[in-house]
Amino acid sequence: MSKPVRMDMRVSIIVPVLNEADGIQQLREKLGRVRSILREFGEIEFVFVDDGSTDSTLILLREAFPEGNQCRILSHGTNRGVGAAFRTGFQNATGSIVCTIDADCSYEPEGLKGLIEAMWREGADIAVASPYHPAGSVQDVPAWRLLMSRACSALYRIISPVPLYTYTSIFRAYRRKVVETIDFETDGFVSAAEILIHAAERGYRIIEVPMVLRGRKVGVTKMKILRTIGTHLALVGTILLQRSGVRRPGMARKSGSAGATRATGTIYQYSSEKE
Repeated sequence: MSKPVRMDMRVSIIVPVLNEADGIQQLREKLGRVRSILREFGEIEFVFVDDGSTDSTLILLREAFPEGNQCRILSHGTNRGVGAAFRTGFQNATGSIVCTIDADCSYEPEGLKGLIEAMWREGADIAVASPYHPAGSVQDVPAWRLLMSRACSALYRIISPVPLYTYTSIFRAYRRKVVETIDFETDGFVSAAEILIHAAERGYRIIEVPMVLRGRKVGVTKMKILRTIGTHLALVGTILLQRSGVRRPGMARKSGSAGATRATGTIYQYSSEKE
């Protein structure tokens, strides 16, 4: 039996940003609509993490989103990676539900309502936007990005405790207990997959919600293709080594957060005790 969505929650929305000066106005408009749409759930908090922008992003952010009880703007000073931005956001978010979204709005931010409702309805711990789900879709995304993302998801499906269609989407909703208990070590885009796999290993319940992924309309991608591919392969190797009882020299744990699932309405649960 599905659970009604509570109306007294606090929802934190974490937005990592890097050199997004051209897109701040678009972000302001879309997040304004999000605030109105999600208000029925309770208080809404925005946590922006500027990851070392070298353009006017930080200045424009502060002009567009005045800081206060419902808006925080944090800065790394130097570029550390989107995973590091997640870590900073998780540590500073105060909501019982913590969401992460793309600053380029490649997923419509209004889709957070669907993620939160699905997570609450199914009693899941994490809801992930899934463009590769049979009911999802992709529009105007560069072929190289689509190929890389699909290939990485196929690779993770082989080693993951749960079968997902999409592992690389950062458009997600988490229950607070997830971001407080999941550790992840990577700082780049690969952190999205690492969070899901470690959450699945801890037995957190995850659902995928079909969604549309669109190519960005303003600005340019910050992803370094070859580096990102290399870090995905390194993560796979590290996970396999850890499962065999071997830890790669020099690896230090970093406090973080995350979770994992498949098709809408279907919940997969993994426990390490089942191995």
